[in-house]
Amino acid sequence: MQHTSEVIVVGAGPVGLLVALGLARAGIEVRVLEAEASISESPRAAIYFPTTVKILDQLGLLEDALAIGLCSNEFCYRVPETGTVIAVDTRAGLPPDEPYPYNLHFGQHILAHLVMKHLERLPNAQVHWSHRVVGIEQDSNGVRVTAERASGPHQFQAKWFIGADGARSAVRHRLGLPFIGTTWPDRFVATNVRFDFAKYGFCAANMVSDPVNWAVIARLGREEVWRCTYGEDAELPEDQALSRIPEHYAAILPGPDAYEIVAASPYRVHERCAPRFRVDRVLLAGDAAHVCNPCGGMGLTTGVIDARVLSDALTAVIRKGADASILDFYSAERRRVFLEVSSPVASTLKRQLSEKDPARRRQDEAQMRRMVEDPASAPSASVLSAQLLGRPLPL
Repeated sequence: MQHTSEVIVVGAGPVGLLVALGLARAGIEVRVLEAEASISESPRAAIYFPTTVKILDQLGLLEDALAIGLCSNEFCYRVPETGTVIAVDTRAGLPPDEPYPYNLHFGQHILAHLVMKHLERLPNAQVHWSHRVVGIEQDSNGVRVTAERASGPHQFQAKWFIGADGARSAVRHRLGLPFIGTTWPDRFVATNVRFDFAKYGFCAANMVSDPVNWAVIARLGREEVWRCTYGEDAELPEDQALSRIPEHYAAILPGPDAYEIVAASPYRVHERCAPRFRVDRVLLAGDAAHVCNPCGGMGLTTGVIDARVLSDALTAVIRKGADASILDFYSAERRRVFLEVSSPVASTLKRQLSEKDPARRRQDEAQMRRMVEDPASAPSASVLSAQLLGRPLPL
């Protein structure tokens, strides 16, 4: 039996589901194929900036997101070796009329569940779990997909096909596209932990700058659960990473209080990008197209914007008769934004977190102090947002 639809999306992470939701809300029939049996609960990104919050609002998700997330304007830059704590009000870089003057905290797996709730209400959207894509063929009329599941292979057909299946994308691999870039020498370990960081003066979002025991620590939503992400030597055995958590916590946690690990996930981190995000009727979005280290939340932010731009572009082609060349614009512009904005910003923040040169650490700290004392000297959050959004679609 062959299932037909207008668009097939591979990957039920936040980016794939957001693309599907944008298309479905435009009246387009869309199917999502996911290799796993359910949404991944692995700890990943957890902070949504005003640009992302605006997109959640445009897709009808903001009311639900505000009900579960934590709104915050707090950021702290912490340097344990000097005892320095520099508190930043994130509103300082926003225009006075910003309609979303806050960051929103909750895990990206929660966002995926939230989007699923909305997709389930739409008759023109279906999600197929435990469907692993093993074959893609396309011609001028559409795309034919083979997906393996327990009962055997299933065939799907659509006019357009989107790969949003993560950094190890099977779609990108089957297109024969290389993933150009580098891999960071350290392994990241993302943990969700119950610990009273607030008792020790931690704000909702914190960068802990240290040449060895650097960390990103942020509160997850309204519950007293925090994300603590740190790095370790990638040469250490990955299968023992979880057993080393107490050793890292002993150096990172600000006090001897008891803690409870809720979830943990070690992973390698890359700065990589596909050479193009469109091959005829197949398109890439999110981590399937590009990946960067998670410092600063550039990966999720860029992926959410990809989802919005791509759903708008495909809607224009399918429903409004726009020329398919608009999808080439999507490919080129979103790739440019990643290479010129997202990845460089994330790389700079990663360097500042783990900088080993004492002189550069002092320079970083001095620069952060100047930004607080003179907000006009700080890079504008609104300018960065505009850069991440890129040029508008030529509609």
